[in-house]
Amino acid sequence: MIRVPSPAKLNLFLHITGQRADGYHELQTIFQLIDLYDWLSFTPNSSHAIVIDGLDNVDQQHNLIYKAAQLLQPFATQYCGLNIQIEKNIPMGAGLGGGSSNAATTLIVLNQLWHCDLNNKQLSALSIQLGADVPVFIQGQNAWAEGIGEQLNFIKLPKKQFIVLKPDCFISTQLLFSQKTLTRDAKHTKFCAYQQTPSDFGNNFEPLARSLYPEVDEAMQYLDQFGVAKLTGTGACVFVEVMETMNIEFILNHSPCKAYLVNSLNESPLNQFSIT
Repeated sequence: MIRVPSPAKLNLFLHITGQRADGYHELQTIFQLIDLYDWLSFTPNSSHAIVIDGLDNVDQQHNLIYKAAQLLQPFATQYCGLNIQIEKNIPMGAGLGGGSSNAATTLIVLNQLWHCDLNNKQLSALSIQLGADVPVFIQGQNAWAEGIGEQLNFIKLPKKQFIVLKPDCFISTQLLFSQKTLTRDAKHTKFCAYQQTPSDFGNNFEPLARSLYPEVDEAMQYLDQFGVAKLTGTGACVFVEVMETMNIEFILNHSPCKAYLVNSLNESPLNQFSIT
């Protein structure tokens, strides 16, 4: 059995800068990896089937772990069936990239297990079919992202802690994108501008998420008492950077919803993964 971590991410900001002819939106964002992990276990079986356990509420054909395995199967030179067990700690529908991370973890492990011999660049190009967030988890580094999120420039970020709240709601990304009031023409910016005044960089989805989902508004109001609260991705999670003056235990214990204390990562632990 192979057991590996699958990390989450935060979007430190998220700007929508335009809309393409194919309907996709252009964006700018920073992906920050964090030490909140799902755990995936891979056990070969004799049935030649891919069997996934731990996500009973997701139909297998729509499961990103299953879709990742199917995507990689044509490249396998030593294919085997697998039982894949997931221990889910990253909340779903939260803007933390759990599904994309699980897909990337599956691709990284099976690339070696099945002797596909794809390099990271090839694996990233393949993974975009599963979602715009998947390549950053394949590369396993913090990144300034553009395009639909697949154009990555890797960056160094200072080590930080964040308090992350998960409101008790599931946000529909499609609903947020369909809103006429969504800002789709944010001005292009640069990483150096973010470094100078990070508090000026927000998330274009935040006003919509707060107005459509009262639970998100409540969580942001709560964190705004202690710092600058931000929405990650299209939500529902919101977060604040930890400062020395904060009473972390108080903030976590009095949160209106589930709360996490997480650390930033310089790189994904999967960067060191190797089947020996």
